[in-house]
Amino acid sequence: MQLEIRPDPAEVGRARRWARARLAGSAIAADEPLAETVILLVSELVTNAVVHTGRPAVLCLSLPQAPAAEPATVRLEVADGSTRAPVPRWADGDETGGRGLALVDGLADRWGWQQEGAGKRIWCELDRHAASRAGSMAYGGGAAAYEGCKGLAYEAV
Repeated sequence: MQLEIRPDPAEVGRARRWARARLAGSAIAADEPLAETVILLVSELVTNAVVHTGRPAVLCLSLPQAPAAEPATVRLEVADGSTRAPVPRWADGDETGGRGLALVDGLADRWGWQQEGAGKRIWCELDRHAASRAGSMAYGGGAAAYEGCKGLAYEAV
């Protein structure tokens, strides 16, 4: 499932609504903590694409379908037309930005990014009922084993 994102901050809310609608048809219940984590990560990754690239992007969401046996993995990807690498920042006190990748790092079981054509793809994965999230981040790694969303296209601006 994928959604084209325009370079407009209003798209972040649209991406959250779209992801909630996709969750409704999946094996993840709306009241499950994993659902809210998915929505938060969608918000962070789409915000980063909109704010930091100023270019169109594509959000891809891979969800387990009901009924699904445990464990299940959710994968989010945002492809954009910027070759600029994502750089984690550490925000101080009252700063209103700079926490997005720190949240992704803290909430996702794995995440990373890769160059792709004239742009890049940032991805993260959440395992339902993961035994332990400590030390499980694979920054920039692991993507080769995942086929990803086929046919993602974005317009390079």
